[in-house]
Amino acid sequence: MNGSEDKGGSVILELDTERLLLRPLTHDDRDLCVEIGTDPDVMQFVGPVEKPERIPALMHDLTRRCAEGCIGIWALVGRETGEKFGTVFLLPMAVEEPDTEWHLIDGSGLPDREIEIGYHLKKSAWGQGYATEAASRLIRFAFEQSPLDEIVAVVDPENTASARVLQKCGLGSAGPTRAFQTTLPGFRITRREWADRQLPGTGPT
Repeated sequence: MNGSEDKGGSVILELDTERLLLRPLTHDDRDLCVEIGTDPDVMQFVGPVEKPERIPALMHDLTRRCAEGCIGIWALVGRETGEKFGTVFLLPMAVEEPDTEWHLIDGSGLPDREIEIGYHLKKSAWGQGYATEAASRLIRFAFEQSPLDEIVAVVDPENTASARVLQKCGLGSAGPTRAFQTTLPGFRITRREWADRQLPGTGPT
């Protein structure tokens, strides 16, 4: 499965990389969401640490999808081991709200917001290049198989590791960006910019 369309015209949402399978998050991934959401180190630049008993109530929103499934959260799974490493997502970016506006993820169309890319990896998966591998693959999917013309992202000013991941994936600085009720360093990439990077001699060095 490679993120292309099947013979019936439906978008295939399971995406392969060299080491990973990206598949839509499901209620069966509650264990992964608990491991990520309750770890203070993982949540340092993301938001409040959740209590384990709160996670089941969040799964309805976390598994939402729209735009034929192109907007939502994917689980990152090791192709050889089946181990769950984390998540990567395309979601509507909140501006004057503290969190994702989950009610916008509904129906067949794109949400009326800029679409952000992001990821959360459990601590044991840090430092192995999974974030860059997964985010690059999801960007390719977005620009090859979805109607998106632009992808954005924001990071905490102190989260230099995530800024480097975004830059490796081709996102350039967008300057100070209003998001999540504050102003953060912003990044963005357009479909045209991504396509230009696929030409010989134009990729990252």
